[in-house]
Amino acid sequence: MMSAKILVVDDELDIRELIQEILSDEGYNVTAAASAAEARSARDEQDFDLILLDIWMPETDGITLLKEWSDNDQLNSAVVMMSGHGTVDTAIESTHLGASNFVEKPLSIAKLLRTIEDALTERKPKGSYAKVGNAASFVSIGHSELLKKFRKELRQAAALDSALMLIGEAGTARTAFARYIHDISQRAINPCIELASAMLTTTNTEEQILGKENGTEIIPGFIEQAEEGTLIINGLSDLNSRAQQLLHNILENGQYNRINGSSSLQIKARVIAIVDEGYIQDMQDGRLKRELISNISIQTLRVLPLRDHAEDVPDFIKFYVDYFVEIERLTFRRFSIGAQNRLRNYPWPDNLRELKNIIRRLLIEGRDDDVSLEEVEDQLKNQEVTINSFVKQDLLSLPLREAREKFEQAYLQQQLILCDGKVGQLAKRVGVERTHLYRKLKALGINLDTKIEAKNTN
Repeated sequence: MMSAKILVVDDELDIRELIQEILSDEGYNVTAAASAAEARSARDEQDFDLILLDIWMPETDGITLLKEWSDNDQLNSAVVMMSGHGTVDTAIESTHLGASNFVEKPLSIAKLLRTIEDALTERKPKGSYAKVGNAASFVSIGHSELLKKFRKELRQAAALDSALMLIGEAGTARTAFARYIHDISQRAINPCIELASAMLTTTNTEEQILGKENGTEIIPGFIEQAEEGTLIINGLSDLNSRAQQLLHNILENGQYNRINGSSSLQIKARVIAIVDEGYIQDMQDGRLKRELISNISIQTLRVLPLRDHAEDVPDFIKFYVDYFVEIERLTFRRFSIGAQNRLRNYPWPDNLRELKNIIRRLLIEGRDDDVSLEEVEDQLKNQEVTINSFVKQDLLSLPLREAREKFEQAYLQQQLILCDGKVGQLAKRVGVERTHLYRKLKALGINLDTKIEAKNTN
């Protein structure tokens, strides 16, 4: 396995040499820098997996340098701050700028090595020295301006401590982004608990959320399990009415009681709720309580669909290939330029989840070293609704009205399959009022029963 590359930035020569010697003996590839200027120069020459950054340095201090990298979206390495006496509070605050952790001076060698190992384990490797697939490494993928802006919004959301609503389409990795917000927040050392709406039934809702007391035995609910960490509610619109009312009361009053409990408990967890794009329609239809949305949407953040930043598809291809090779021991294959370009121009109705599954199948089924355009076309055929799907047609050769009708027909057919033939879900997904949508489907000649049967025979 490859050795992790570490940059040590400290203006004190003795400390630099000591750390460099220790880490080199541990098998790491170490580079030393005596100032911010030398650190910038070193990063221009190569990428590092981790940076050990001293806070107090002349000219440009470590916090200023960290903020510079963070603001310019250049924080693609794990960062561990080194703090002397009087700068510990500053080191703690640096985690809001993206630092993984900090160590105090004088250095404890055992703690230093443990902190470095933990920081490296939490990040996607440049080679294969550490595990792949955690939220931090996933969020770092992509170089488009839209994703850079989105990462900045994630950092801003993490710096605040109010409830947050993540809005987006299915398959956009909303849960990974929610976990990332927790991981870089001041709550990171505390639990991050996910509540899947499907887990709650009409009979277990109170116990699952509130917890229960049986004499001296305490069975904590999701609120209590999250303690002073983060509670992620996955699928807010899918919560049953009782669960929505309970969560509203807890957030409104700031406290709750366990079942059979005699005393009130304060809610200490931060709540991040994941909702679909059509949540407003859910409120209008009475499936989602407005008062609950009011309590949770103190902050809102929209997760981008993949088609909005298609230029990042090659980066995600590389990530998922590395992931499957590392985790599932699948055979490494290179994607040809033609294959990558074809995937960039696909509309991705099911977003990153769809891309991930296609890449997995290509690695499993392929025999050649390279993934060809033809292989990709074969895979995409399985995603299409009909052989005349709009992704195969040259719409530019058609009159505007005919091209628009063909696009709408193919688009709605694909979306209907993704919604299991349910027009209500389709209306939410595409943002069209249901009555108007029925008329549109009829005008385009889309038979609902046919579409459901087509899905079941695939």
